[in-house]
Amino acid sequence: MEVVNKFVNKCNKITAGIIVCVCTLFTVYFLFSIYFMNHLYFGSKINGVDVSGKTVEEIKSQITSQLNTYSLNIKERGGKNEQIKAGDINLKYQSDEQFNNIKKEQNPLKWPLSFFNKKYTNMTAEISYDKGMLEKRIDNLSALADSNIIEPKEPSFKYVNNSFTIVDEIKGNKIDKNVLLKRIEDAISNQESTIDLESSNCYTNPKYTSKSQEVIKAKDMLNKYVSSKITYNFGNNTEILDGSTINKWLTVDNNFNVVLDESKVKEYVKSFANTYNTVGKTRSFHTSSGNTINVSGGDYGWQININKEVQNLSEAIKGGQTVTKKPSYTTTATSYDSNDIGNTYVEIDMTKQHLWFYKNGSLVANGDVVTGNVSLNHTTPPGIYRLKYKERNATLKGEDYSTPVSFWMPFNGGIGIHDATWRSVFGGQIYKTDGSHGCVNSPYNLAETIFNNINVGTPVVCYY
Repeated sequence: MEVVNKFVNKCNKITAGIIVCVCTLFTVYFLFSIYFMNHLYFGSKINGVDVSGKTVEEIKSQITSQLNTYSLNIKERGGKNEQIKAGDINLKYQSDEQFNNIKKEQNPLKWPLSFFNKKYTNMTAEISYDKGMLEKRIDNLSALADSNIIEPKEPSFKYVNNSFTIVDEIKGNKIDKNVLLKRIEDAISNQESTIDLESSNCYTNPKYTSKSQEVIKAKDMLNKYVSSKITYNFGNNTEILDGSTINKWLTVDNNFNVVLDESKVKEYVKSFANTYNTVGKTRSFHTSSGNTINVSGGDYGWQININKEVQNLSEAIKGGQTVTKKPSYTTTATSYDSNDIGNTYVEIDMTKQHLWFYKNGSLVANGDVVTGNVSLNHTTPPGIYRLKYKERNATLKGEDYSTPVSFWMPFNGGIGIHDATWRSVFGGQIYKTDGSHGCVNSPYNLAETIFNNINVGTPVVCYY
C-alpha cells in the first residue's frame, strides 16, 4: 500500500507540473498576443529597416526620420562621388495608411508563426518622389556638365616609321542619361545607399578596344596596303608610289574595315597622266623643208586610260604588291622621247600641198597632193593623228557624193589619204577653191606606195 501511495503522489506531482507549465505557456502566449495587438512581430523589417516590436506610430516616426535623412551616393569614374538627397527630390512615403495595413496583416494570435514565415523580414512600404525634381537634380550632376565630359573614342591608327600602329581607345566619362535615370530610380525605390556607375553600365564605352580582333585585323590590312611599292616606267622616267603616299589614302570605317579612297588614287593617276599624256599637246617638229615648227592638236600620242589604271592600281595596293609596270593606255606613241612621233610617219605640208612618207628614217615616197577646199570651209584640220585602219577598194560617201577609191587610209574621222584618179593635177593652189571635202587626195602611185608600206597607228602630221 505504501508503494502505491508513493506512486500516486508522484503522478500527482507530475500532473501538477504539467498543469503549471501549460498555464505558464498559455499565459506567455496570451500576454504576447495582447502585446502584438499594438506591436509588430519580432524580426519585422520594412524596406530593410528593423521595426521589431514597434507600434504603428513608432514605425511612422522611425521610418520617416530615416527616409528624411536618406542620401544616394553616386560613385563615378576617377574616384569622384556625388549625392542625391531626400530633400532634393521631395522623397516621402506615399501614405501612412500602409503602415496600418502592414500591422493588420499580422494577426496577434498567430504571432508564433512569425518565427517560421520569412515574409515579415522583407516587407515594403511604397515611397514617392518628384520625378521632375529628380531629373533636374540629375541634370545638375557635375558628371553631366558639358565642360567635364570626355567623349569616348574608338581605337585609331598612326602611321609612324613606314607602318601603322594602334592608338588605344579612350574610355572617357560620357554617361548614358537614360540608363543613369533608370538606375537611380531603381536605387531610390530599393533605398540603396550607393550605386557604382561603372558596374551599373551607365557609361558610353567604345565598341572596340585595342585588343579587339577587328582592330588588330585592320592594322594588319593597313600595313599590307602600305607595304606596296609600284614603280611606273615612262621610258627614261619613273614614278614611284609607296607607303609614304598610300597611307594618306587609307581610312577605317566604324566597323574597322579598311577603305582605300579611290578618289585620291584617281587624283594620283591624273597627276602623272597630265605629265606623260601627249595627245593633243604641242610638239616641236622638224619639217622636210628644213624648218622647225610647233604642231598641236590631233589624237596621236600617249593617253593613259585613267579609269582602268585606277582599278589596276587599287588592286595592286590591296594586294600589297611590289611591281614595276606601265600604266594602261587608250592610245600609245612610238616612244617616250620628247619627239614621240619617231622616225616612221606621214608628213603633210598643207601650205605647200606636199606629202612625205618616212619609214624607219628613210623616205619611202613623196609627192604633191590636194587637201580640203578652203573656200567651202572643208579645210583639212592641222594636228598629229594616227592611222586608224587601211582599206582596199573602198567607197567614200557624203551628202552629195559617193566615190570609189582603190586605197583608203583614214586618220581623222572621215578624213584620210586616198587615191584621186579623177584629178590630173595635184599641188599648187588647187585646194583653196577646188579642194577635197577634207581628205588628202593623192596620185594613184603615191597612194599605192603608202598603202603597201604603212602600218595602222602610224603618225600623220598635218600642218600649214
